[in-house]
Amino acid sequence: MPVLSCEKLWSDALDLIHNSVNEQAYQTWFTPTHLSEIDKDKATVLVPNRFFADWLKGHYQKTIEHALGELVGSPVQVEYQSRPEQVQRPFIPRPKPIHEKAFHSSGLNPRYTFDSFVVGNNNRFAHAAAVAVTDSPARAYNPLFIHGRVGLGKTHLMQAIAHRVAVQNPEAHIVYTSSEQFTNQLIGAIQTRSTASFRKKYREVDVLLVDDIQFIAGKESTQEEFFHTFNALYDAHKQIVVSSDRSPKDIATMEERLVSRFEWGLITDIQQPDYETRMAILRKKCECGKVFVPHEVTAYIAQRIKTNIRELEGALIRVAAFAELTSTPVTIDLTKELLKDTFREEDSKLTIDLIQHRVADYFGVRFQDMVSKRRVRSIAYPRQVAMFLSRELTDHSLPSIGEHFGGRDHATVLHAYAKINNEVKTKPNMRELVTRLTTLIRGVNSYS
Repeated sequence: MPVLSCEKLWSDALDLIHNSVNEQAYQTWFTPTHLSEIDKDKATVLVPNRFFADWLKGHYQKTIEHALGELVGSPVQVEYQSRPEQVQRPFIPRPKPIHEKAFHSSGLNPRYTFDSFVVGNNNRFAHAAAVAVTDSPARAYNPLFIHGRVGLGKTHLMQAIAHRVAVQNPEAHIVYTSSEQFTNQLIGAIQTRSTASFRKKYREVDVLLVDDIQFIAGKESTQEEFFHTFNALYDAHKQIVVSSDRSPKDIATMEERLVSRFEWGLITDIQQPDYETRMAILRKKCECGKVFVPHEVTAYIAQRIKTNIRELEGALIRVAAFAELTSTPVTIDLTKELLKDTFREEDSKLTIDLIQHRVADYFGVRFQDMVSKRRVRSIAYPRQVAMFLSRELTDHSLPSIGEHFGGRDHATVLHAYAKINNEVKTKPNMRELVTRLTTLIRGVNSYS
């Protein structure tokens, strides 16, 4: 395979790998690697030394082979070659390095900047607060607490703060870490009797950013240490930024005194991106990667994947990489085939209860009518449509669907499915109706 293709394939593979390993592992074991060759079912990865090769083989072999296999569409066996002098990852242009003395962290992703962050209705407030913090550290919002579900951009936003503060003030001492690293380093400091050094590292900084703070909940010694670290920084008018997958008051077994201090500043959340934001994210990804994907394909991906930005971007990478490596045009059919497992996982989150509510709302009937014995057409027809969609969008069996619709037998469900399915095939307006309902059920608000 040509060198450029290897570089692009490995770049895309690393993006997929990045989503499945923690930041420290990624920076340590994957950024120094490079794909030198791939031929059919075998790939050669360049690594700095033999120890690297043994570690990757022992800890991440399946992860690497799975990522490459996903991109090329068939199983790949990975081998390693030591060639320290040429190991690099040149495909994606990186920003100029920020003043290295400014950082003391496990590693920042150079792509996680404000310029690459897509702002939408779901994250506008959090983004504005993050920018304000960089403009006036320790004066605008201190602490800044950002919470939201996994994969929605909290880490991106936090690292963007670190990058921008370092650019605006190269002499600033910035520490970005995870709560897990904080805990592990504290344990190590206690074991080696170097707690003074540990405290100096975290308490003599200008900006402290701690990711996934919820993981210190229930850890008394870690909470005690972080409490005093927080107080030292706050009293010295230094900026504190933390993230979590839930709001402070919802973190079980988090000490009340810490919850109280988190509430001293600004608490902001990031929600799931709406359809327009998901489309903007995919367009941005295409621009940054210099790849062309037809609008109808990005629209289709945005409609199907709505809960996680990492999964959204990963799906686009997989489709674009496969198309380029195999010289195959990017089409809806190709996208469906490549992402069928991803879509199946998304569909598994749909419930019959959700389908019943969406269909009832659309037709203007009560949810109770879906499970009632009433047979008037104004109720029976929406019920049949809901049965059809339950069969199409979930893995429930006919008897199981019948149970959800007031204990009806499987023959009734089969009759409803056959009737609506025939109408979908023969009546354009029915196809449009089912498409619209499917979109509403999957949570896309483009029709609302």
